[in-house]
Amino acid sequence: MHLHFPDIASAMNDNPIVDSDRFRDRREAGELLGAAVATRYAGRDDLLVLGLPRGGVPVAHGVAEALGAPLDVFVVRKLGVPGQEELAMGAIASGGVRVLNRDVLDYLNVSDRAIEAVAIREGRELERRERAFRGNKPPLDIRGRTVIVVDDGLATGSTMRAAVLALRAMAPRAVVVAVPVGAPSTCQELRAEADDVICLGTPDPFEAVGLWYDDFTQTTDEEVHALLGS
Repeated sequence: MHLHFPDIASAMNDNPIVDSDRFRDRREAGELLGAAVATRYAGRDDLLVLGLPRGGVPVAHGVAEALGAPLDVFVVRKLGVPGQEELAMGAIASGGVRVLNRDVLDYLNVSDRAIEAVAIREGRELERRERAFRGNKPPLDIRGRTVIVVDDGLATGSTMRAAVLALRAMAPRAVVVAVPVGAPSTCQELRAEADDVICLGTPDPFEAVGLWYDDFTQTTDEEVHALLGS
């Protein structure tokens, strides 16, 4: 089966066209995505680019360079319903944010004790990742800023949805989702949750993010730390 990108999703007509089947690597994806994001947001002084670890950070680095904007990492951990971990009942994120989905919690009658147990477990992993990525540097202030949140691709979009939900609680001016490639339905659904969504390519069938990269080697903690310090 030969897989290819469409020219660009209809809402992205002002973005550069991806002219090959796959990105070489996350660096190239970041350069192309950065060019697309810059057509809409270059020149603004309220921008902040956040990469979702780990794979989103090299892409976000290219976006931040294209915009001349500061770069940070945004660590988010989905709070999965016990026994149905893929179903998010909330999220915790950088900056001590915790948001809960009351509709899910009320429908499934999840106890406060169960919520707290999941939050504690995910909180430990969030803290470990924060130390590995940022060291002792405090997170950048999000309040009143236009935040460009970047990942290397969107399949189900569950992590990105959790990130958008958590960012909303931190009073940004706007939340913009930007990815090199995403499942068409996921990119469309996120338009109802973010202020703007830039999906550079929306191939159908999509199948998996890694299919759209020649090199999809896992990004290491050390690489994230180096990109944030550069």
